[in-house]
Amino acid sequence: MDTTKRYKAVFFDLGGTLRIALLEEPWMRHARRKMAEIAGSPVPYEEFYQMIEERYEPYRKWALGENKESNDEELWCKWLLPDYDQARIRQVCHELSFQYRQCKGRRVVVDGGVEVIKGLHERGYKLGIISNLIGENEVPDWLEEDGLDRYFDTVILSSVCGMRKPCFEIYQLAAREMGVELSECVSVADNIKRDIPGAKKAGVGCNIIFSSPEKKHPVEFTEENRPDAVVEDFREILNLLPPLN
Repeated sequence: MDTTKRYKAVFFDLGGTLRIALLEEPWMRHARRKMAEIAGSPVPYEEFYQMIEERYEPYRKWALGENKESNDEELWCKWLLPDYDQARIRQVCHELSFQYRQCKGRRVVVDGGVEVIKGLHERGYKLGIISNLIGENEVPDWLEEDGLDRYFDTVILSSVCGMRKPCFEIYQLAAREMGVELSECVSVADNIKRDIPGAKKAGVGCNIIFSSPEKKHPVEFTEENRPDAVVEDFREILNLLPPLN
């Protein structure tokens, strides 16, 4: 990584980067039960959850193939629960997305994450989030509840903008909202397949890969997905980005 270059903004990925999922079965079981309850499921909650998992696969195949994401209403009314009471599902679709994600684990900020956010903000960097995920409300609600919303200039979610990484336009949207050139931006993420190629095509100035504790399998770098730096401790990011002020 060229540490002599001055960057102005940092984009963070969420899953496996700024936030990780803790596989806590009581938490996950409660979410499965809650999801069935709010949907008005006539079948036991575990059976309902398995049905959702099966129906999610074709949706995921479409989303990955098209680099697109549905909003909450479309996800649940068109893909996951088209045979349920549509008026009810439209009313509870945001909560369904939230609970479905909790079925996969309890999300917490990665160790050192808050320190890095506050540290970069104090150093004069603009901060943004670019994340592929279902659910329109979870991230804004989390940022507000944790008092982190004031540190971010933009939050780009695939479920809101409709685009998924590696679509390069999602980076262009973030840079435009932040008022910076893409060459002045740093991307911090964990997935070399989804996060690096799109960022490079968009012209992001620097790509940092976080070796997430959730993903310990070896990776093979190519010219297309090779990052400028790899960090194993999130706090190392502060060593790479000096103060601007």
